Order: sequence, then C-alpha cells, then structure tokens
Amino acid sequence: MNTIGLLTSGGDAPGMNAAIRSVVRSSIFNDVKIMGIKQGYNGLLNGEIEEMNLSSVADIIHRGGTMLRSARCDEFKTEEGLNKALNVIRVFGIDGLVVLGGDGTFKGAQKLYNAGVPVSCIPCTIDNDMGYTDYTIGFMTAVETAVDAIGKIRDTSTSHGRANIVEVMGRGCGDIALYSGIAGGAESIIVPEVEFDIDEVCKRVIQGRNRGKLHHIIALAEGVGNAYEVAEEIEAKTGTETRVTILGHIQRGGSPTAFDRIMASKMGNKAVELLLSGKSGRALGTKCNEIIDINLDEALNTEKKFDLEMYNIGKILSI
Repeated sequence: MNTIGLLTSGGDAPGMNAAIRSVVRSSIFNDVKIMGIKQGYNGLLNGEIEEMNLSSVADIIHRGGTMLRSARCDEFKTEEGLNKALNVIRVFGIDGLVVLGGDGTFKGAQKLYNAGVPVSCIPCTIDNDMGYTDYTIGFMTAVETAVDAIGKIRDTSTSHGRANIVEVMGRGCGDIALYSGIAGGAESIIVPEVEFDIDEVCKRVIQGRNRGKLHHIIALAEGVGNAYEVAEEIEAKTGTETRVTILGHIQRGGSPTAFDRIMASKMGNKAVELLLSGKSGRALGTKCNEIIDINLDEALNTEKKFDLEMYNIGKILSI
C-alpha cells in the first residue's frame, strides 16, 4: 500500500482534527503517501483531493470541526455515484481509505469496501449512538459543553426561581442527556430510550420547591419530542415558571477534551496500521479503555444498548 486517502463525512465532531493529524503523521512515518479528500464523499466524487504533509496538520490537534470539511452527497448513494467514486480512487492511485464519521459515513465506506476498496473506519460523532464501541470521538467534549451550559443556566434559574429544560443533541440516542444530566446535577433526565412520566417530573419540581430549592434543571434529549410542549405542561401543573434552552450546534464545536484527543490519536494510528498490515473492512472503537477493531458489517449491525443502570443512579441522586 503506497497511497492512503482520508476523508471526513457527516456531522463534524470535536476530535476529528486530532484523528486527521494522527492518520497523516502515521502514514508519513511509514513512508506512505497520504491524500486528503475535502468535503467528504462529495469531494471524492468531484476529485477534491490533494497530498498532505506534516505541515498540513500542524496546529490542529486542539481545534474543533474538521479541516477537511464535510458535506452531504446524495449522488454517492446511487450506483452511478459509487462507480464515479471508484474511478476517482483509481485515477488518484489511492490504495486504501481511512474514513471518519458516524453510521451514515460507515455505510458509505461499506459500499466502497464491498466494491474492493480497503477501508478503515474511525467513529466520530457526538451522539455516541454506535453500539459496538463504548465511546465515539467527540461525545465527551459535547458532554463537557452541555455540563458547562447547565451550570450557567442553573445560576440564572436560581436567581428567578424557575425550572429550565436544557435540550441537548443526540438524535434518537439519550447519552448526552444522560451523562450531562448526571454530571450537571439535573433533577430530571428525559431520554428517548425510557418512557417518562410527566407527573413524576412535576412531582420532583414541587417537592424541590417545598424544601426551598430555587431551581429545577431538566436535561432532555432532542429525540424525545417538543421541549416547549413539555415546558408548558410542567408550568401548568406546578405553577413554576419553566423556560427552555436548546443548546443546538454549540455542542459540535469547541476544543476537544484531552480524552477525545487521545482516543482520536490512538485510533488514527491504529487505522493506518490495519491498512498497512492488509487488514481491511474494519471499524475502530473502544472497549474497557482499549482500542479495538471489528468487522465493519458487525459494527453497523450492533444494537446500541442504553445504560439503564446509570439512568437509575441519576434518579436516585436527584431526589
């Protein structure tokens, strides 16, 4: 393998740049040419490809986002798009690909692998919704961002004696709400994996108010439903003014935590090692603080299991 291609696709996640840096420098260390593909699969189809060097990835380990950028590409989902991608890969002399992203990105890599292109996949998504790995790159940084926001919202909620719903991202996965809710001391955590009882939430608001608590923080995952409707119902049933704060894309930005930088650095190096050793169609991940690699098909078909025990601990600690 003389030339490796590298792309990032889907939603950006803090730590992507750290992984890019690791892939580039690990390739150069092993005397392998590394080609950066800009704008994800869209850039692959359009030939937006250039060789990278040590200077290409200088001063990026601490930066959020992705220096290779990302874009949606409906054309790649078609047979014509796939054939176009394969032709571009051949023209640029790319022998294998390292792909960074979430499940949608992995499915694109799976198509290339099934068509004969060696691939290594690194999980980069703040949602932490991939079942085969304990953590995805970017998740812990998003949690830290949410925890910081919860702390600030608590200050103003206490000043006004309000309840406040903090809506976090995660699509259908409640991990950001669960982790940030526990770390941020939220009184209630609402996630799509567990059916919630609005009356129980309201009871917690009233009990807290009766013992002199001046705030009530509710961490809510975006996949649950309309936060404003939940707020209206809480206010109607408790008489406590209830505001909504939607954190949105602020959770995708910012400097990655040390945890995400280290995990990205280790996975980037491992992704290159796998390709150079002839091991392909692999998804990198982490289990019990160890970097693992498993079959890409298995990774995509592994169901995400919600940590119900951790959720119950959150309920106990918020009485």
